[in-house]
Amino acid sequence: MKRAIVIDDSRAMRSILSRSLEQLGFSVAQAGNGKEALATLTGPTSEAPALALVDWNMPEMSGIDFVTAIRQQHDFDEMRIVMVTTESETANVDRALQAGADEYVMKPFTPEVLRGKLAALGFADL
Repeated sequence: MKRAIVIDDSRAMRSILSRSLEQLGFSVAQAGNGKEALATLTGPTSEAPALALVDWNMPEMSGIDFVTAIRQQHDFDEMRIVMVTTESETANVDRALQAGADEYVMKPFTPEVLRGKLAALGFADL
């Protein structure tokens, strides 16, 4: 089973995204911010998931800071990162992609949009 992590400070959004991914065959972990996600992913018994869905605006460590930090660790080179956020300015999309995000989804979104982005990243069996 493919593994994913959903990183968002909104419990409701984590739930929505997790259910969407579970319906696509992922097992899903959750984190409320980038700092919590880094601790989860870099723990002694952790294994890099195939996918991370990351919000931009979160307390303690933003999504963009998480992407920058995780891309500096080569254990996560194969992990695909999708920013899922309300940040819609072109400059922010560019900044996220330059930091290491693989795709960008703007809230609100439909399940079809998310599925299409994941398919474009190579999750073709969805």
